Amino acid sequence: MKIAKIFLLFAFVLFPGHLIAADFLFDEPVQTGINVTNASNVFTEIYEKLDKIQWSNKNAEISLESLTGLHPKAEVVPSGDRLVLVWGDNIIANMPKPEMNDWETYGQITTAFVVRMREKDARLRALDETGMYNAVVKALLRGVGESGSYILPDNEKIEDELKILTTLGFEGGRDERGNFRITGVFKGGSADISGIKEGYIISEINGERVSNMSDADLRSVLNGYNSGTVKVKLLTPYGNKNVALRRASIVLADADIVYRDGNKSKLLEIIVHQVSDSTVDIVNEALAKHPDIDGIILDLRVSGGNDEKAAAKLAGLFVGQQSVMIISEPGFDDLEVIPGGNAVTDVPVVVLISDSTHGMAETIASTLYENNRGLLIGTPTSGHVRMAGRIQLSNGGVLELLNKSVKTGRGNMLDGRGMFPLVCLSNIQNTREQQTFFVNVINGQFETKDYNKDTNTDIKSLRRACPVIVSGNDEDVMAVGVAAEILTEKILYNQLMGV
Repeated sequence: MKIAKIFLLFAFVLFPGHLIAADFLFDEPVQTGINVTNASNVFTEIYEKLDKIQWSNKNAEISLESLTGLHPKAEVVPSGDRLVLVWGDNIIANMPKPEMNDWETYGQITTAFVVRMREKDARLRALDETGMYNAVVKALLRGVGESGSYILPDNEKIEDELKILTTLGFEGGRDERGNFRITGVFKGGSADISGIKEGYIISEINGERVSNMSDADLRSVLNGYNSGTVKVKLLTPYGNKNVALRRASIVLADADIVYRDGNKSKLLEIIVHQVSDSTVDIVNEALAKHPDIDGIILDLRVSGGNDEKAAAKLAGLFVGQQSVMIISEPGFDDLEVIPGGNAVTDVPVVVLISDSTHGMAETIASTLYENNRGLLIGTPTSGHVRMAGRIQLSNGGVLELLNKSVKTGRGNMLDGRGMFPLVCLSNIQNTREQQTFFVNVINGQFETKDYNKDTNTDIKSLRRACPVIVSGNDEDVMAVGVAAEILTEKILYNQLMGV
């Protein structure tokens, strides 16, 4: 494929007159379903606004070559003083390369390339103007390793607190290779929250290839109504993606509560799917309903969100009026976020974290850790902690850009680093190893280092030392089992909190 493209570009340079130039002309007001003049003006303003954005920790230069990300068959390639749009093995458009900061020409070229791509692909052609602008913004930002979106505020829907009567939040079926192709994603469900889209293909579930699974096994893991974590490997137009999805027992709300009344202790398991005001209400109500509990398992393993106020309220239930996070935006003073209320519980807390703990869930984990209110166990969090800023456009649309980085309440870097557990669950593989671990703790032979305090150790090496657990089922069993034992046997909790 690359050889064919190189040959095409070589031919274009040597024999430009022998190719049909696809220079875009605004001779028709509407093409492929969009008003080309309006689209060009919107794209021009988008480039102007993006040029003024300062991204945390780096300088980012938006380029037209990033439009390659709009479709797997598309590639925007510079050739001399031209920009060439290649589709598969064919050149379908070429335009003069614009001068630096000539945003009007940037907008025209973007419109031209989008129209040509829409002519070639039905799915791109089916996008309305909002969807088209959003697709372009996402492609441009992916090109500089950032993220954001274009939205029309009028199109933002208010969702009900109780999301969906389903398990994982998507539907689909097997393709010709035996993999599972997603044909629909339910708004607000686990799959939607995790960024899964229609057309994605699931190739592995809990470490097992889908093509090797029977139809019965596949139905069981995808449609079962038992609570649990499912880890899937996705094939997307932008490469492979690993996602952890959380099922709820009946209805997927922003948080689930499980009351565990055992022989030795009464525990409250709080499973957070999304950090939101709804979650705060659910947790607050559960704590008031069960004032006699001996410990709390706060499960943030598949949790996220971008509402800093809700994160502060949720953390405040455990720590009171302590700093939860510091938001840093280039060009502005840092913003410290502190809850307004007092703590409502002082019982011991074990916080479960994983690589799917992201966003505001990471700030909650860091707050409990820094205030000595929670013991972190699991695997390292994602380190993807950004806050969204909004930029108004003249057409009524809004650019929502994740250009604000987040530090812990005590000023330690959280975005790009994450939090590290004191107890790494991927190093405890079975019941025997669990018991050995507990004995070592009681005997004072548990040797570990708090890497949240050691900022000099290479992050990648830390993640390799405590790797991701492939199977969601295995992680569920280990996480809850170890957490419950630590909270039940107070000596374990006290010893670990004192490390």
